[in-house]
Amino acid sequence: MLKEMDNRGLLKRISVNPDVMVGKPTIRGLRITVEQVLRAIAAGVSEEELLEDYPELEREDIRAVFLYAVELVSEEQVFTVHSV
Repeated sequence: MLKEMDNRGLLKRISVNPDVMVGKPTIRGLRITVEQVLRAIAAGVSEEELLEDYPELEREDIRAVFLYAVELVSEEQVFTVHSV
């Protein structure tokens, strides 16, 4: 239960506003997108480097990015399509 409440708090760090970064999910309304952070980490940029490069970014923001990605993937569904 406590973990669930913590997760909701983390997810509040992710915002979607059509007037900011073309509506892509951003961190706390900043001009830093979830996608930017995920791409950087996938490219091998460390959490420490990200925090240095983006001083307004907080460690909890990075956790929120991963949680947001997990939530999206967990809702993904795959359907079998049969050809006629």
